[in-house]
Amino acid sequence: MTGPQTRSAELAARLAEVEQRIADACRAAARSREEVTLVVVTKTWPVTDLALLRDLGVQDVGENKDQEAAEKAAQVPGLHWHFVGQVQSRKARSVASYAAVVHSLDRTRLADGLSAGAERAGRTVDVLVQVSLDGDPDRGGALPTDVPALAEHAAALPGLRVAGVMAVAPQGADPRQAFDRLVEVGQALRADHPQARVVSAGMSADLEPAVAAGATHLRVGTAILGPRPPVLR
Repeated sequence: MTGPQTRSAELAARLAEVEQRIADACRAAARSREEVTLVVVTKTWPVTDLALLRDLGVQDVGENKDQEAAEKAAQVPGLHWHFVGQVQSRKARSVASYAAVVHSLDRTRLADGLSAGAERAGRTVDVLVQVSLDGDPDRGGALPTDVPALAEHAAALPGLRVAGVMAVAPQGADPRQAFDRLVEVGQALRADHPQARVVSAGMSADLEPAVAAGATHLRVGTAILGPRPPVLR
């Protein structure tokens, strides 16, 4: 087989394994598989992998660097783009020009930038409030007590739709407990924003507890694409 055929077969096998894990987790939690969206995180991987994934039926893909994401979005049409990393305020307008969902809204200035970018592009962008479950400022996220005010600010801006919450399980913590807390924050948010039903939680190592807690979106990279290639400097 040629190189692309070999890579396609590898991606198909890994994708099938992850799909089986999700299906098993949904079954154990008495949930329907249709309740959970798989976002394949393709950061640092080449655009050829994106094309192969699209051909394998993947629709939702995630990136965490604006320049890389913008280039890939321009080259591979027909995909639903999620921005899953921290967004620099100066990059917000660019991100809003191609991302359908931004998973990392954690400050009002970022909401303002995303709104301006969405308006300029004539788009509506779904935003998820990133929740800090450990208070670590280096990992991004708003404290649970700050989520309502941030969501209100975003909801009042043109071009943005508050769609839910996102979090990364704190290092060394029980992911199930962390995701249960995220679900609680999301439930409280829906009291004022009924449409905010997305709970983005769980990655390659902890997708099962995320599904058990009630996650609607999983952000999976390594389990499908393999260990990240080294970054050339």
